[in-house]
Amino acid sequence: MAETKKIPERSELNVKDTWAVEDLYASDELWYKDLELLKEKTRELAGFSGRLSESAQTLLAFGQKTEDVIDLMGRLFEYASRRNDEDTRVGKYQEMAGMAMSAYVALNAATAFETPEIMAIDDETLDRFYKEAPELEHYRRYLFNIRRHAAHVLSPAEERLLAMSGEVGQCPDDIYSKFADADLKFPDAIDKDGNAHPLSQGTYISYMESEDRVLRKSAFENMYNTWAAYKNTVAATLNSQVKNLQFHADARRYDSPLAASLDNTNVPTEVYHNLIEAVHQNLDKLHRYVALRKKLLGVDELHYYDLYTQLVPGADEKIPFEQAKETVYNALAPMGEDYRAILREGFENRWIDVYQNVGKRSGAYSAGAKVHPFVLLNYSGTLDSQFTLAHEMGHAIHSYLSNKTQRTIDADYVIFVAEVASTCNEALLMEHLLAKTTEKKARAYLINHFLEQFRGTLYRQTMFAEFELLLGTLNQQGVALTAERMCEEYKKLNTLYFGDGIVPDDEIAYEWERIPHFYYNYYVFQYATGYSAAIALSRRILKEGEPAVKDYLGFLCGGCSKDPIDLLKGAGVDMSTPEPVNQALSLFGELLDEMEALMADE
Repeated sequence: MAETKKIPERSELNVKDTWAVEDLYASDELWYKDLELLKEKTRELAGFSGRLSESAQTLLAFGQKTEDVIDLMGRLFEYASRRNDEDTRVGKYQEMAGMAMSAYVALNAATAFETPEIMAIDDETLDRFYKEAPELEHYRRYLFNIRRHAAHVLSPAEERLLAMSGEVGQCPDDIYSKFADADLKFPDAIDKDGNAHPLSQGTYISYMESEDRVLRKSAFENMYNTWAAYKNTVAATLNSQVKNLQFHADARRYDSPLAASLDNTNVPTEVYHNLIEAVHQNLDKLHRYVALRKKLLGVDELHYYDLYTQLVPGADEKIPFEQAKETVYNALAPMGEDYRAILREGFENRWIDVYQNVGKRSGAYSAGAKVHPFVLLNYSGTLDSQFTLAHEMGHAIHSYLSNKTQRTIDADYVIFVAEVASTCNEALLMEHLLAKTTEKKARAYLINHFLEQFRGTLYRQTMFAEFELLLGTLNQQGVALTAERMCEEYKKLNTLYFGDGIVPDDEIAYEWERIPHFYYNYYVFQYATGYSAAIALSRRILKEGEPAVKDYLGFLCGGCSKDPIDLLKGAGVDMSTPEPVNQALSLFGELLDEMEALMADE
């Protein structure tokens, strides 16, 4: 039996392959000093209680000090979070992350007076303030966004209580993260030759992509049978998240947790429902793709562990990280040299934490710190890893441009547009690879990867969104969200989305347990809407060139200076209608047609 491949410890990684977290703080001691400074500044902000309506200068001073505190809080939070994610087993950084969260909750509690006091300023007085202190114009959008929530704002005392509950509300996500990333262990997956492979959240998908069906089946069963053993614990954790969202929605007089969550970013709930309806109307295409996958794999029965492996054997190859960076850089040439200069800066100055290590947080993300973004990868050398690099650097450049262009108060773009820049980068990378590929099998391989992006992002994330919506709805109806009910509903959705062309493996009923996004407050639908918008934007950039790039860069620089629907309209996409989703799924159908034609003789 071959030796089991070892996942390295953090200390064994090459420094050049790790992010430069010291750009935030050169030492832990400096972090602790700033934590004390934050407490002092929090007390200063608390001193404005009862005074926001007394004069224009007072309101302006409060806004300026608020921006300073946001910058300091962000730096503290980023450092603690990045250190904690490097190795989730390290108690010191767990504690620092907890201290940062406690400081954030204390800040919210100390400034809970802000919203009701700003609400209480009448329009005439506020207009006078703008004239008396012209610098207040910098805060007009911020103040408007607070005041538009008038129907959902409580008394100062009630607001303070809700703010104080923030740390409790974070518990489901914290518990889940520690359980899934630090405590949960899985049996090794065994390949067809009897070799053992370490199974983790980070390695799972790479095994699902393997040509070795025995390895795929072993990884699938070991992953979900392990989760199944803890189904009641995870169900209770997720149920706590659902009830937490319902509590806050009720407290603020929203019709539903969905309405409460989407109102934070000024996105109509119709966008969520339109997405699900549009995808339902195009499920026939996904069923066709499942049938094609079964045919090309040559299996009597298609299982869920067959959904990720390549359909064109032998076309895949390991892509070294340096090669991946070069390919992504070349693919983004249509974005212009200014855009690529930022990309190069990130590549050369350790914005990226590249490889997996023991205890490292699974998955990938970009954190938009003001000093510069920090990108977490678990790079494995696959084509998908290369696309993940393009994806996360899209996030990073969006954050970089927003932070450089907008004041602190307007720099943090809302979740609804968060996946647009990342997915636009992926779409441009795919177009670049397809444009230089004519050989039949190589082209089929790339097209299948594009199809998989649609399946994984538009279809799969919409299924997740539908599951999340269903949980919230059932809870509102008083239905007990037991592990059995969650498994039953999740398996039904898989059958609806993937059709009867795939075996309904019992293990798939537990997949919801390993999805961290269910703790992100109706987040996942934005992967699908963002993907749809990104497909439209990438095609416009390739077709129109510089004018489209100019509009797109304006969107990237926009932060949250406008509502997200208007920001995207400025870039050329109207997400208030289902049209971008239908257009994207129409492209999926066209790609499927070409794939079927290319592989007709296989």
